[in-house]
Amino acid sequence: MTEAHPRPGLAATTALRWVRDPLPWALAGLLALALGMPLLEPGFAALFPALDRPLYAQDSFIALLGAHVALVAVSSAAAVLLGVTAGWFVTRPAGAEFRPLVETLVAIGQTVPPVAVLAVAAPLIGFGEWPALIALALYGVLPILRGTIAGLESVPAPVLETASGLGMTGWQRLRHAELPFALPVLLAGVRTSVVINIGTAAIASTVGARTLGSPIIVGLSGFNTAYVLQGALLVGALAIVVDMAFDRLGRRMQRWREPV
Repeated sequence: MTEAHPRPGLAATTALRWVRDPLPWALAGLLALALGMPLLEPGFAALFPALDRPLYAQDSFIALLGAHVALVAVSSAAAVLLGVTAGWFVTRPAGAEFRPLVETLVAIGQTVPPVAVLAVAAPLIGFGEWPALIALALYGVLPILRGTIAGLESVPAPVLETASGLGMTGWQRLRHAELPFALPVLLAGVRTSVVINIGTAAIASTVGARTLGSPIIVGLSGFNTAYVLQGALLVGALAIVVDMAFDRLGRRMQRWREPV
């Protein structure tokens, strides 16, 4: 019996696919920018010759990037938990009458500026990450709630009827019938929420949180445009990478949408 050998062109095709994939390149560019920012000091000095200190040096940019990602991840996880739970509840018969109230409360949370939430929360619970987490979680719930409701309501009626005909329980119907159809729309809401939170998290440095907003806040208070530019470049690059990752995840989730 002959031993099967991989096709000679398979490895080359896989390698070529990785080379052409923009996501790893974008991620590598983000990390290179964070790690190599000190190497750009001569460039910032040339752009802003009037500045004595053209490079933010109070903390490393890679450490600020990690802290920023952690803050966004935790606050977004809380927003997903709140938004998906509330969206599921108001689409059930038992919670339908609460839908206007829930949507109004969440919309109010979206309209209140995060700066105002930080200003109120910081004196009550102290400075640092906690007020930032509260502000970002509240600010990120609305897109997730709307995505959850829209996704669950988009499930075709024949799919629900088939699930009921098979004797599925409520949780089984949610897992095997509703979520596969609702997930792309729900994921779009999460994607919007997370990308918004990446930019909004920069202002969390006003209450002592360690984020990529630190050089921006210091730069604004000290009239140092170079600091502002350095923080803004990394925040923008991070938002691009995360958005690309969600796009990739959304395309892969399409494979999960199988009929009951």
